[in-house]
Amino acid sequence: MDLQTLVSEYKTNPTSSLKNLIVKESIPLVKSIVGKVNCPNSPLCDRDDLINIGATGLLQALDSYTLDKEVKFNTFAYYRIRGSIIDYLRSVDELSRTNRARYGSAQETLSYLQQKLGRTPLDFEVAKEMGLELNDYYKLLSKVQQRAALSLDVSISSDSESSLSERIEDLNFELPDQSIINEEDAHELKQAIKSLTEREQIILALYYYEECTLKEIAESLNLSEARISQIIGKMLVTLKANLKELALV
Repeated sequence: MDLQTLVSEYKTNPTSSLKNLIVKESIPLVKSIVGKVNCPNSPLCDRDDLINIGATGLLQALDSYTLDKEVKFNTFAYYRIRGSIIDYLRSVDELSRTNRARYGSAQETLSYLQQKLGRTPLDFEVAKEMGLELNDYYKLLSKVQQRAALSLDVSISSDSESSLSERIEDLNFELPDQSIINEEDAHELKQAIKSLTEREQIILALYYYEECTLKEIAESLNLSEARISQIIGKMLVTLKANLKELALV
């Protein structure tokens, strides 16, 4: 039986065996959501912790789901799982107010250096302009990716030019900057994406269009998950800076 049929059976006749089957069928969804996140450097949070938190959200979704809902259980559970993980990440996030302000500063600095240099600045140049050590700048980029990862509502369809602009939400839940692309049209988005390097465009496609996890992308490109997270974070900051410039043209 498929997942929806299992859930329908369970709601009619709730048994522990059916619940276990539903969990077994849904764990790949949990792992897929967790796989989009670069885990924060905290003793309270690792990949297994997030999977357990996501599984708890899954069980809560199963308890509250009713057969008269207009959405399938898989979609309904997605939001509950994602919500559970977001809440947990918030609870272990110890980022200071000063560091939170650096998100917006990174975008402004990159935009300033692009205009000054006439090219995309190198990582060490942005870090230096911000007064950060390169490793601290990379940590900041990973945080950008981590916070953006769970803002995607559903898979992005490759047959829609505007799908990316419609689906990427605010980079943060309480950060100072505005929505990354929501206010821009599809043409400007396409122009901004063209400004990315070939490798960045490949990673963008794998992450957002192919729904690959950080691990899958890292293995295919022979890089670490942490580096992929940093690159995605940099792309998001770069796209925001480029879109702001395009809006002024």
